Amino acid sequence: DIGDIVRGRDLFLGYNEKDRKEKEQLDKNLKDIFAKIHDDVTRGTNAEELKTRYKGDDNNNYSKLREDWWNNNRKMVWRAITCDAAGGTYFRERACSSYYPTGENCRCTTHDVPTYFDYVPQYLR
Repeated sequence: DIGDIVRGRDLFLGYNEKDRKEKEQLDKNLKDIFAKIHDDVTRGTNAEELKTRYKGDDNNNYSKLREDWWNNNRKMVWRAITCDAAGGTYFRERACSSYYPTGENCRCTTHDVPTYFDYVPQYLR
């Protein structure tokens, strides 16, 4: 899913050579984006603390930064994905809980992301 892609954990290798090349390009683009984010956040207010937190992360595909970014932005990503999903039947009506429907926008009334898979290993989904 998109969270695995952002965090660099996507297990999908591609069905053919074209898929593999596109995945490589996506991985390169994400690494470039997170390199810029890394440079930006390690120059800010908490620069020393963040430099310590992300030390060595640039050699490891910015995995700590990617995880932090995803945890801070997943709700906004979900809102962007579902902004035009009104009336869709893909998402369960009661994905948020057994008591509160998601409404027309496939969104929980608490604005949480209605997902069952966040902590399930990708190969089991």
